[in-house]
Amino acid sequence: MGYGEYSHAAHVAITRRRSAGGERPFVGSGASPLMSPFQTSRESRDSPDHPASLGVVFVLDVTGSMARVAHDLATTTLPTFMETLLDARVEHPQVCFMAVGHAMDRAPLQVGQFESTASLIDAWLTRIWMEGGGAGQHEAYELAMYYAARHVTLDSVQLRGQRGFLFLTADVAPNPAVSRVEVKRILGDDLPADVPIRALIEELQRSFEPFVLLADAASPKVERAWRDLFGDRVLRMRHTDDAAHIASGLVALLQGSVGSLGAYVGRLEAQGLGRKAAARVATALVPFAASIGRDGAPRPIVKPLDLPKGDPPSGLERL
Repeated sequence: MGYGEYSHAAHVAITRRRSAGGERPFVGSGASPLMSPFQTSRESRDSPDHPASLGVVFVLDVTGSMARVAHDLATTTLPTFMETLLDARVEHPQVCFMAVGHAMDRAPLQVGQFESTASLIDAWLTRIWMEGGGAGQHEAYELAMYYAARHVTLDSVQLRGQRGFLFLTADVAPNPAVSRVEVKRILGDDLPADVPIRALIEELQRSFEPFVLLADAASPKVERAWRDLFGDRVLRMRHTDDAAHIASGLVALLQGSVGSLGAYVGRLEAQGLGRKAAARVATALVPFAASIGRDGAPRPIVKPLDLPKGDPPSGLERL
């Protein structure tokens, strides 16, 4: 998948028309069979239109208030994210959306296709069914990571050794393992045993640069659980509106299309993002930007020290 050219202008027109008309982007009454993960796979492939494809996966928690992230992408922020990808020298991005619910929901995992054109990217995003419900259950984040690790093929990895990007939105802690029972029921795979979450993440990182965008409402205990697994690749969102801007900042910083976090924030403000929102995005990005030396902080200059070479001989002889 992933044929055709991306048009930022066309994408902006889609989201503006939807916002101006008060159109509801997610109106399905059930999960689309086209997004079923059962015995399926997804591919981000090179083509004449896209000779250097790069897969980008958004794993969206669509339970409760977290569904707001998907709504913002469909009505406002996704074109800005795509524009930043192109500015970051990702010339041939192919975007895939996954939606995560609870394991016992009717649609615990929905998976779109990798696409490159504005209309198809938007179509798969808005095909997501917002099931809701399931209070008191854990979201099935690990199923999405399992699918990305074992059911997704990226030409960028196989042909060029370049990992794709995966952004996962969350507000509760991950489960400690992938249940072989749930994998069989939901994906159709036979596993000899459960897969520990750490082993799964190690496998996921062979194909993707993964990041967790954590809701501000998440407790410190939840944040600690994610940081124990992903470290500085966990970024706390002060507002769900910030998800696309944070994700695009991560790409820009990693790709080196901006020299520092300050330069990225300046770009956001030049694009019309308000100062308060830009400050929230910067706050979320600071730990990761510092970890790769792009937070803008001055680096200490370490000069070689002229260390003593030792005392001269004393003239005494050892008995």
